[in-house]
Amino acid sequence: MTELERIREAMTAFLKGEGVAALTAWPGEDLERPEGPVTAVSLRSCQGGPGGFQDYLGERYDAETGRWQELYGKRLQVTFGLDLYAPESAGAAGMQAAFDALAGALSGGGPPGLRVKEFSRGETSFDQALGLFHCPAEAVCTAYLYAVAEEGGAFLDFVVKGEADGIDDT
Repeated sequence: MTELERIREAMTAFLKGEGVAALTAWPGEDLERPEGPVTAVSLRSCQGGPGGFQDYLGERYDAETGRWQELYGKRLQVTFGLDLYAPESAGAAGMQAAFDALAGALSGGGPPGLRVKEFSRGETSFDQALGLFHCPAEAVCTAYLYAVAEEGGAFLDFVVKGEADGIDDT
């Protein structure tokens, strides 16, 4: 699984943990029709940029090894598609309740490692082809993709860390 797939899965798991019916968009398998409103999580865009001079983010002390480690990485801005779908029986009230639950889940800042900066939604419409109500929504999040360099310059595994969490802890 790639880091971007992990980010998408992390958002889906976070929403589920907050009581929002959520699934990963395009999971590669056939899905059953929803009985109630559901949020389909996708990645609409991902932009990366330097997190510091020459991608250097600073140092942290590793208590396990008793050594300082250098951090290198990029700042990411990820736009999630959080499209709401609901059967006709849910009606406009069901769609509004689903959006309110989604907004409530994201109001606390988002999943670990991702900080929600913006949240928006579009108009609700009925998709005749699907037979479902659809309401597009997006959340723009900021995170850092960073790697720890061992003494001598060898990089350890890359990690995604949120701006709210800082990069001085794991």
